[in-house]
Amino acid sequence: MRGQLQQHGERTMKTLEARPRYLVITEKFPPRKGGSNTTFEEVYKRIGDGGTHIVTADQPGAAAFDCQSPNTIHRLKLERHPWLRPESLAIYGRLLMKSLRLSLTHPFDEIHCGRVLSEGFVGWVVSRLRRLPLLIYAHGEEITTWRTPAKYRLMRFTYRRADALLANSRFTRDLLLEMGVAREKIHVVYPGVDLDFFRPCPDKKRLRKRMALENGERIILSVGRLTRRKGFHQVIQALPVLMERGVNATHVVVGIGPDENFLRETAARCGVADRVRLLGAVPNQELLFWYQAADAFAMPNYDVGNDTEGFGKVYVEASACKTPPIAGLTGGTGDAVIHEVTGLRVDGSCVSAVAEALYRLLTDMRLNQTLAQQGYERAHREFSWDVSARRTAALLNGRKWT
Repeated sequence: MRGQLQQHGERTMKTLEARPRYLVITEKFPPRKGGSNTTFEEVYKRIGDGGTHIVTADQPGAAAFDCQSPNTIHRLKLERHPWLRPESLAIYGRLLMKSLRLSLTHPFDEIHCGRVLSEGFVGWVVSRLRRLPLLIYAHGEEITTWRTPAKYRLMRFTYRRADALLANSRFTRDLLLEMGVAREKIHVVYPGVDLDFFRPCPDKKRLRKRMALENGERIILSVGRLTRRKGFHQVIQALPVLMERGVNATHVVVGIGPDENFLRETAARCGVADRVRLLGAVPNQELLFWYQAADAFAMPNYDVGNDTEGFGKVYVEASACKTPPIAGLTGGTGDAVIHEVTGLRVDGSCVSAVAEALYRLLTDMRLNQTLAQQGYERAHREFSWDVSARRTAALLNGRKWT
């Protein structure tokens, strides 16, 4: 089957206007928020149309969302049942039956899958039955965290039999190579960011005044799921160090997750509860305001067991708003943040390293502004949704991107 993606692309996608017909199988899709969900929406509304059919999970607000989509969307109730072995067996069955039925009634050119399991394995079955090329997205986290022997073997089997893989970073590409996937099958395409929405504020002082922020207050922003590997607790523990060095800093955290109580307890233990604001989930416009008003963005990630960061779109969102980011050294964050060029990368497991990076960004305004400007330029050069869609289309058309 290798080479079929290029052959189909050459035949059906001479230009973006001559759109091929994709069968896209993905549990992750809007209106649910999140990096992967947004990726599939933004890419396929650019390279797909009514001939592209997306099989995905039903969720609140789906009907209203689907009416605005240029693609044809099919919603299924995808639920795990603890009495089944595996618990996701019903999900595999529903995805398989729906996808196979669509492939028998519609002239698809290719099958694209949002993840390796369950979607990728289902896609492999349908692709072999219908003799269609198969593309699977790889995000990194699933490879490092899904480590039970049976699941790992199934992932490896599925990845190696795909015709092409889209990795979100070089880190993810290297994980695939370690699994024995042929290098020529793997293509790195960075996730995109909505640069029309994430943009700098022309009058930051006025915005901060409207948000009732003190003039001398330095704002450190963190955005993401509240889990240990994001390193948000390390930022909290760095606040006393910053205070001792004369920096009046407040840590604003946007997101939900299992570590909320842990973060509150950490702030209380460090005596900085009044300097930590856990906002939970916020509307998009409020999130934008925080990105624009912040002096630095911090998600100093580090690996917790096998749990790692595959890329980190939030770093690019911050750069798009001219807020320089701090990232950790592990996972795929090196593709999102270039050290000393668009932001800083430090050992996220070391509080003193996190504190030093924050001190530099919050006190050295020349460094802050240089990283902010260079990050902004790179975001527009490499991370727009149009660039991501063009690179994906170029892959399907048999061209190579460097």
